[in-house]
Amino acid sequence: MTKQRSLRVIDCMYTGREKVAAAFLLKEGDSAAIIETNTTHAVPHIMKALQEEDVQPEQVKWIIITHVHLDHAGGASALLAQCPNATLLAHPKAAPHMIDPSRLVNSAMDIYGEETFQELYGEIQPIAEERVRIMEDGEVLTFGERTLRFFYTRGHANHHFSIYDSHLNAVFAGDSFGIVYPQLQSKGLFTFPSTPPTDFDAQAAIDSVDNILATGATTVYPTHYGPVTALDAIGSSLRKQLAMFDEWIEEVDTSGRPDEELDDLFYKRVREHFDTMLQSLGVAKDDPWRVLLDIDCMLNGQGLAFAVKKRRYKRSKQK
Repeated sequence: MTKQRSLRVIDCMYTGREKVAAAFLLKEGDSAAIIETNTTHAVPHIMKALQEEDVQPEQVKWIIITHVHLDHAGGASALLAQCPNATLLAHPKAAPHMIDPSRLVNSAMDIYGEETFQELYGEIQPIAEERVRIMEDGEVLTFGERTLRFFYTRGHANHHFSIYDSHLNAVFAGDSFGIVYPQLQSKGLFTFPSTPPTDFDAQAAIDSVDNILATGATTVYPTHYGPVTALDAIGSSLRKQLAMFDEWIEEVDTSGRPDEELDDLFYKRVREHFDTMLQSLGVAKDDPWRVLLDIDCMLNGQGLAFAVKKRRYKRSKQK
């Protein structure tokens, strides 16, 4: 008898909206793995999906986070509490923040305030060290009759890996293969890189796109929001945009513009760039799904600004 295998894309209903962030349920015989956890508020959606797929919480063997950003890993502690036999798989730079999330939580609370933090992410608890396993670059995990290969994909974050699934011939790419909101694809392909503070590196991000394509996968599952199969077109678009962002950083770095102006400057540039792309596709200015881009414009702008500030800071220390 062939072992039961399946993949389910779970809509985490992030920020109360459909198809903004996903988690992925892999069934392999009597075991299951969950890739991405979104926030604590997503855990009921994930548990409901387990029930609908006839998977008991005790059957979940692995919970995997591509990186530690809270829209990917914020629900990890709550999900592990529901799945008593599961082990969390994480990048070596992500694992310490899961075991002791205090820095992560405090940093986010400083940005959002406690009330907004709770609304966005919910309660985040420490995870016992014995329930966390670090995955090295290139490490292969045997999961039933499939293998999962973990490979580091920097650029968006230094603590990011992607996962190649041999059975699906697919990559779970987190944020390393761009953002592809389904709601904005009706007129043609619209994808863009995610460049938040504090680790954005354009060349590393381009290398990560190339490494994902080099797997030979026929499908990629971006967390925001897969699956996608137009891989060459997406890869080409991402490379061009990343190169353009790198040029912006170089230009602004040498422009003499003061640091305090940079967040707003880059926000406006990113917004204009997105608007131009959408206009070329014929997406109306009053399209209600454009609201999805508000936070992305802000975070991308902050990430590009931070890259300039970091360059300037490093130079100041060398004097």
